[in-house]
Amino acid sequence: MITATIRQHTMRAHLPGRPTVRAASSVEHQAMLASRLTTRDKWLLALLHEHRVLTTHQIRDAAFPSGRSTRQRLRDLYLWRAVSRFQPFQQFGSAPMHYVLGPAGAAVLAAEHGLDITELGYRHDRAMAIAHNQRLAHTVGVNDFFTSLIARTRHTHAPETVEAWWSETRCARHFGDLVIPDSYGRWRTETPGGDMREVEWFLEFDTGTESLTKVSRKLTGYARLAESTGITTPLLIWLPTTRREAGARTALARVHAQLDNPHAVPVATAAADLLNPSTPHPSPAEAVWLPLTSARAHRAAPRYRLAELPEAWPGLAPPAEPSDDSSEAGQVQAASPYRLPPPSPIPPRATPNRLARGES
Repeated sequence: MITATIRQHTMRAHLPGRPTVRAASSVEHQAMLASRLTTRDKWLLALLHEHRVLTTHQIRDAAFPSGRSTRQRLRDLYLWRAVSRFQPFQQFGSAPMHYVLGPAGAAVLAAEHGLDITELGYRHDRAMAIAHNQRLAHTVGVNDFFTSLIARTRHTHAPETVEAWWSETRCARHFGDLVIPDSYGRWRTETPGGDMREVEWFLEFDTGTESLTKVSRKLTGYARLAESTGITTPLLIWLPTTRREAGARTALARVHAQLDNPHAVPVATAAADLLNPSTPHPSPAEAVWLPLTSARAHRAAPRYRLAELPEAWPGLAPPAEPSDDSSEAGQVQAASPYRLPPPSPIPPRATPNRLARGES
């Protein structure tokens, strides 16, 4: 009968409730989280704060052994309001769930660094605003670049690892008066002879929406940065297709040749469609990188693996060792208001379940 409506919630099983934002920041809720959050959970909260948004697939690649364990743990973190989530509209199929830092997670992260939550610079509405940001696909793409590298280090036996992964926000804080890279990364690998080889880079992630002229003009900003710091850092440009890469290389070579010191801005390009999706863990570490020279921009030259790129620039000095001073560049574990240290790209070891601990 229309006068005896049935409420929707009575037609499904009981769902665990989520605390309100106020309750999630309460002393009682924080005390509950103290007994439930693992070291890996807290690492994930720091990663979300640094990089704004991560998908289910990216979180699985970065820290979990399987999709099932990823979904189970993220469901717990969501119900505890440690993380929040949304699912963007997708015309065909369904998009993966996207996760951002939740209010309870922000409170935990601030307390862990001895800060007040206001000093963390966190607001839940701002965190969720990425769901409607026009740069959502770009941010997710940059994060996918690095989580695929992390997945490679976790699932292969090769002696290689991601040493650093800075967000665009952190890069803007350090270099924003000259240029704002999409990210900064550092990759370390061990040679067959036992020597350690490192390469660092700034990343420009191209989604195909900017004009190639605008992409190439960014080289002047990196040239000014190299001149002001005296440090030569390679610039890696990731493009969606080899066809766009060919056009970009022509535009880049034209601007690169006009720089006062082209050798101070080593450039290499790669395209996403060069990766084989059927391989277990495709990543930018593979032989997809084509260095750019002012004299030639053609595609006949051999492509390099990420670890081999320094061989393309014989005069490139090795990256400096992280310093031990109080600056963020030293990556010391000290926080100040609105500035947390960059989280380690590699997750901590998973905490054994309670049954396993009790049996041991």
